[in-house]
Amino acid sequence: MAGKRRRVFRAAKEVRAIARERLGAPPPSRVIEDPRKAKPPKHKKRLLREMENE
Repeated sequence: MAGKRRRVFRAAKEVRAIARERLGAPPPSRVIEDPRKAKPPKHKKRLLREMENE
């Protein structure tokens, strides 16, 4: 059986590890709401009422 593999040094991983020690872990990701499902603009109601009155 072969021995354990040596880990390859990666500078990027090391930099991130040092940053986590100093600053702490980054905040968790948040869900971005779909802008298409947002509330419709308020002025549309008034527009609809004016069309009904005609």
